[in-house]
Amino acid sequence: MKYSILFVSLFSVFGLSACDRPATVVNVPAAPAPVPGPAGPQGATGAQGLTGNQGTMGNQGETGSQGYTGAQGYDGAKGDAGMQGSEGIQGETGKTGTDTVIVVPVPAEQR
Repeated sequence: MKYSILFVSLFSVFGLSACDRPATVVNVPAAPAPVPGPAGPQGATGAQGLTGNQGTMGNQGETGSQGYTGAQGYDGAKGDAGMQGSEGIQGETGKTGTDTVIVVPVPAEQR
């Protein structure tokens, strides 16, 4: 008996739920979109923004050390300037030559 009441109640629940009528869905057309009107006058110009901060200047680099001056060379004792030599004797004028030209070739070891 215990089980029969349970089966009857389940059967009645499923039987009554099958008798539901499907709901009718009615699609309502959407309202037409409004048409925009003419454009209005232009607004005022906005205020200018603030100027940014200027960055800091970097430090100047250090000057390098100057190099050592080289040692000056030794000046030896200077001797006295010698006397100018006397002028030599001028030679005699040579004789006039002929029209013959002699060509002497340069030796091979001097080339």
